[in-house]
Amino acid sequence: MSFVSEVLRVPRLLRLSVKRFLPRGLLARSLLIIVTPLVVLQIVSGIIFYDRHWSNVSRHRANALVGDIAMIIELMNTRRPSLEQTEVFDLARRTLDLAVVYQPGAVLPNVEYEPFGILETTLTKALNDIIQRPAIIDTTSVRDRVMIDIQLSSGVLRVLANEKRLISSTTKIFILWMIGTSLILFAVATLFMRNQVSPIRRLATAADNFGKGRDTPNFKPSGATEVRQAASAFMAMRNRLERQIQQRTEMLAGVSHDLRTPLTRMKLQIAMLEKNAEIDELSADVAAMESMIEDYLSFARDEGTEERQLVNAADLLDEIVRDATRDGSEIRLDIQDEVELPLARNAMRRCLTNLVENAGRHGDRVELTMSRDKRVLQILVDDDGPGIPPAMREEVFRPFFRLDQSRNVETGGTGLGLSIAQDVVAGHGGEIRLEDSPLGGLRVVVRIPI
Repeated sequence: MSFVSEVLRVPRLLRLSVKRFLPRGLLARSLLIIVTPLVVLQIVSGIIFYDRHWSNVSRHRANALVGDIAMIIELMNTRRPSLEQTEVFDLARRTLDLAVVYQPGAVLPNVEYEPFGILETTLTKALNDIIQRPAIIDTTSVRDRVMIDIQLSSGVLRVLANEKRLISSTTKIFILWMIGTSLILFAVATLFMRNQVSPIRRLATAADNFGKGRDTPNFKPSGATEVRQAASAFMAMRNRLERQIQQRTEMLAGVSHDLRTPLTRMKLQIAMLEKNAEIDELSADVAAMESMIEDYLSFARDEGTEERQLVNAADLLDEIVRDATRDGSEIRLDIQDEVELPLARNAMRRCLTNLVENAGRHGDRVELTMSRDKRVLQILVDDDGPGIPPAMREEVFRPFFRLDQSRNVETGGTGLGLSIAQDVVAGHGGEIRLEDSPLGGLRVVVRIPI
């Protein structure tokens, strides 16, 4: 069973290894899909060309050159009185473009000659088939010339042949055409694929801006049919969400008007009653109810309507700390980086104020830290209070949820502070989470994309 599982793991490991080297962008992947068959086609074409055309042409040219050399050797061996050796060499130079030198009594080195490269291999084979004498080929000593030394019975015949007689110019032309057409096709494919990917990028940007609470008024569906369908679906979803937010805001505004009137009457009636323990408890309940309504409505009043504006986060935190210290709280502010980003200023100020007041309510020491982590603004609110058990750190974000065992009820609060803070941060495309603080209490981490 262990062996089978290891065998089954191999394809998965190979896929993971391949994915590690694949590009992640859609444009790069699309170009890879186009370029890969093109490269394979060029490689196959090159192999076929060199296997067929190059070998055939090279063989024919080598045979022709060796045939001319064989003719010169034959003329040298005829020893006709009317044809001197110098005349034969001169005739070869004028008609065959061959420089021929005869070295009487010379002997080729007694070494085993190994041809190097296609040209030398083809030429060596032609020499062995036609002349059938020991020979050494040198393609590097003389520029643009191939030097061939052939051992004859009475000496060595050296022939300098023009390299063009052996190398076909169609090879360079074929390679240039192959590379040129590949570059042109790659450029055209890049241009067209970029135009196809651009609508997807615009859709991703619009979705990202909407997730961060930013408006995208100029976004319109464009591109291929499938991309237009996705863009239209996104716009319909955005309109539905905005309509739901607006309806909820209008409903809460109506609730505010409807509830304040009976609460005011109840407060007046309680004030006219004689003071006793039951009246005090009833008055406290009415005050708590009024506080709950005000807390949530203060958040909902600007929800969906407050426009984003460029805000200096350091100035905003400094303002929040000044207001908190005015009430007697001691807060240490640490600004590590200056950051400006678009925010719904009033909503964000209310969110951070809730967090700072909550930390000051349950702890004696509060520290506020702001820093920049790449493209994210990070704000830390630390206190030295009793903290929140890890198992309940998700529950505290529920509206009206209170930790009676961990937080003192006498300190006040409606159970909406963290819920409102989470809604505000999520409306800016960020996240909020709770951790253990180095001070011994609770740390609230707010991360907002810039």
